[in-house]
Amino acid sequence: MLGIKFTKFIEGLADGSPFEKLLKLFLELITITSGDVSEALNWLSELDKQYKLTDDSYGVGDFIDDLKKNNYLKEDENKQVIVITAKTEQSIRRQSLEEIFGRLKKSKPGNHRTPFSGSGDELTSERREFHFGDSLEQIALTDSIKKAQVNHGIDEFRLTEKDLEVEERDFKALTSTVLMIDVSHSMILYGEDRITPAKKVAMALSELITQKYPKDTLDLIAFGDDAWPIEIKDIPFLQVGPYHTNTVAGLDLATDILRRRKTNNKQIFMITDGKPTCLKNGIRYYKNSFGLDRKIVNKTLDCAAKCRRLGITITTFMIARDPYLQQFVREFTKTNNGRAFYSSLSGLGEYIFEDYIRNRRRKVK
Repeated sequence: MLGIKFTKFIEGLADGSPFEKLLKLFLELITITSGDVSEALNWLSELDKQYKLTDDSYGVGDFIDDLKKNNYLKEDENKQVIVITAKTEQSIRRQSLEEIFGRLKKSKPGNHRTPFSGSGDELTSERREFHFGDSLEQIALTDSIKKAQVNHGIDEFRLTEKDLEVEERDFKALTSTVLMIDVSHSMILYGEDRITPAKKVAMALSELITQKYPKDTLDLIAFGDDAWPIEIKDIPFLQVGPYHTNTVAGLDLATDILRRRKTNNKQIFMITDGKPTCLKNGIRYYKNSFGLDRKIVNKTLDCAAKCRRLGITITTFMIARDPYLQQFVREFTKTNNGRAFYSSLSGLGEYIFEDYIRNRRRKVK
């Protein structure tokens, strides 16, 4: 008899080994400390002291030894400082992806399904009859044989064209995305850590594209007084600096990158919490942190209009909810014909992932 068999619950059995439990916390601390291993381990020791994370059988010292043994930590070339390895970086990205997708599956909004089906490599659960022109790869052999047995019986089995079932596939458009991350001082202003959620989203999105959409491209940009490209491996080490917000520099760099891409779908995701406050004229900086400076705003709106003419959609993810900033974002979004989300720190990942998956399924005419 089929059914569910219940066994006695043993507390802690499903939580993994002591090493695995501490590893999750350590990866979180590495993200917060921007890759500073010493600081992360000091925090871990303090948390252990306060919350008794370990016991006499397995301590933080044992955990550090296991990190080295399992190639999560290594000594640098001078053998004076312990640093994280590529394995740790990938583990952080994977954990960020699982964390964000775990919330994504539970959220009600954002179930955006494309109305288009046809050529592509993303299978759906739908089946239809074979039509002239369908490729052999689309034929669902198991379903076709089953249908032939129903239509003709087992004794006189034969497979005809009318028995063939074809797997529907979602239309898939290749997408080039540039993710811009604001690293100005306001991202840690007033004691609120906004840079850590931004880094988590960047790591999770890069892991998603690498694993599930390898033909898509993702470029990463950090912007403060200036803008500069960063690689995926640099994300855990990204830090906020004493910068203003030069949105124009970030958009100019993102536009240059996307111009070189051959894909039809091109988009910019911009994570920021503040207004643009900086421009660069030659070697000089024009800065104004007080209110919305029209000179800076007009240059920023010009960039939005330029992207619109090039067919590049800008999606702005505002972590702040100040009314006067929202007014600027509405004007910016209208100029680009893009989208804007006013997100809390906890909801940032869901917004970006839903929007990315929806946009990459968009049919480009």
